Amino acid sequence: MLEEVERWLTDRSWSVADRPLHRMLAAKRATGQTVSVVLPALDEEATVGDIVSAIRHDLVLQVPLVDEVVVVDSGSTDRTAEVAAAAGARVVHRDAILPRIPAVPGKGEVLWRSLLVTRGDIVCFVDADLREFSSDFVSGIVGPLLTEPDVQLVKAMYDRPLGSAAGQGGRVTELMARPLLNMHWPRLAGFVQPLGGEYAARRSLLEQLPFPVGYGVELGMLVDALHLAGLDALAQVDVGVRIHRHQDGQALGRMAAAIYRTAQLRLARGHLIRPSLTQFERTGDTFEPRTYSVDTEERPPMAEIAEYRARRVA
Repeated sequence: MLEEVERWLTDRSWSVADRPLHRMLAAKRATGQTVSVVLPALDEEATVGDIVSAIRHDLVLQVPLVDEVVVVDSGSTDRTAEVAAAAGARVVHRDAILPRIPAVPGKGEVLWRSLLVTRGDIVCFVDADLREFSSDFVSGIVGPLLTEPDVQLVKAMYDRPLGSAAGQGGRVTELMARPLLNMHWPRLAGFVQPLGGEYAARRSLLEQLPFPVGYGVELGMLVDALHLAGLDALAQVDVGVRIHRHQDGQALGRMAAAIYRTAQLRLARGHLIRPSLTQFERTGDTFEPRTYSVDTEERPPMAEIAEYRARRVA
């Protein structure tokens, strides 16, 4: 590990217990910063309500740390929107945001559009499929942004069990993202959960970043933030254990391909290599190929969008 990374692990890796809520609240009042929490959601009626309720109870009503909780529904066919609204979130449909640019499927698309419908100086993203959710996931990663002026992006780190096996979750992280980062961006090798969906950042940083529309958004954002702000502007906070729905092997393969493509674009913006992935499924006594396109589209920095600039002027 690079000496710079060893130092960073000491200086920029914290525990949620390092910043009590009263200290964060005092910093928030002193600086006047506002906090938005965004949950990108697609068919998450089983979990989204509990997450919204916990954030509102702990961090809006009991301690006024969070100023708004927004669920961006990316086309759910279940009751995600109704459950989220009943729990107290403001629910916005992805397609209603920036309608002049047709939406494409993907998590990064939703996160990018969320910048237009939130107001917080600090924007905190939380996946909507978490179970046994604790509001520490939010307060833990927002805390350094409130108390450390030089920090611009904070990722949550945690244990990810796979069933009863501790630490075996995050298979794409270990098999794809971590090798890529260690080989090509070794200054990012200290991140425990580089692909984790729970992270917070200053709006002033997010609006300058391009957003891969799909699964590559977390890796792309981390690499781009490193280049734009430097390693010392990035941090991570231990929030405990993350329990969520795990995807099957083929879905993970598609995720890994999108992440590899995101990395490839950042390594060399050269000619296009075949952006597709063929997988195989058994059909009767043979294997049938299924080919999927790999996300290659990216949204430009939000600061370049006329509607966003106009909103800021207004």
